[in-house]
Amino acid sequence: MSQIDSLPPLREVIAEHGLRAKKELGQNFLLDLNLTARIARSAGDLTDVTVIEVGPGPGGLTRALLAAGAKKVIAIERDERALPALAQISQAYRGRLEVISADALEIDYRVLAEGRTKIVANLPYNIATPLLTGWLSQEPWPAWFESLTLMFQREVAERIVARPGDKAYGRLGVLTGWRGDARIAMNLDRNAFTPPPKVTSSVVHIVPKQVETDVPVRALEEVTRHAFGQRRKMIRQSLKGLGVPLEALFGAVGLKGDERAETLPVSTYIAMAREVAKLRG
Repeated sequence: MSQIDSLPPLREVIAEHGLRAKKELGQNFLLDLNLTARIARSAGDLTDVTVIEVGPGPGGLTRALLAAGAKKVIAIERDERALPALAQISQAYRGRLEVISADALEIDYRVLAEGRTKIVANLPYNIATPLLTGWLSQEPWPAWFESLTLMFQREVAERIVARPGDKAYGRLGVLTGWRGDARIAMNLDRNAFTPPPKVTSSVVHIVPKQVETDVPVRALEEVTRHAFGQRRKMIRQSLKGLGVPLEALFGAVGLKGDERAETLPVSTYIAMAREVAKLRG
């Protein structure tokens, strides 16, 4: 699949508009339209779906999402150099692409949702984790999006899908495991990008879950920060900084206190967050 539409090849687009990838913007462009089409398919059926994309750059994934049948794509792009290239795509797919020139970290994504909405993006690596945690931490829950299909550095992807006992299990795995079902949909070799990053990349697909609504997100963040901040120590030691009676906390959630952070299931962290909020009144 060398072409998915009548628009020029991405290398020509980049050359025409002088879109040299900027390291400070976390840019690594994916030029192979076979791969962008695979990423679009990883998001599932896009018919009648609004797709929010962050960091479209020259628009390779944007074009794949539109060609896959997305009702509308809303693309958030901070780099003004990419706007003319995205305008060409908008002209080719009239009425189906909206481009917002803004910092992705400052957007209220909920207000962009139009009916069924999914987020699909080759995220700039320097803001990928803050964006994910922001989407998964939003209140109220359940989520306003149907799914997240996002590209990360491989090591971050492994942290997202990690389970208790895994070397990569930590705060990100707890948050994702609480509010979503996550899997690695595909891996991409570094040479698929221009310029090639120093690491392998992975596409993660996350489907949000219906979960307890009485668990304060901030309490969960605090519990996991303390627990995994000293992950080699027993939780009796690592959770001292919470400032609550630990014996009461452990008794309420069925712990002895000699366990270690990486062995505890997501459900235990949820129970501890709920109990910490109660103990603080």
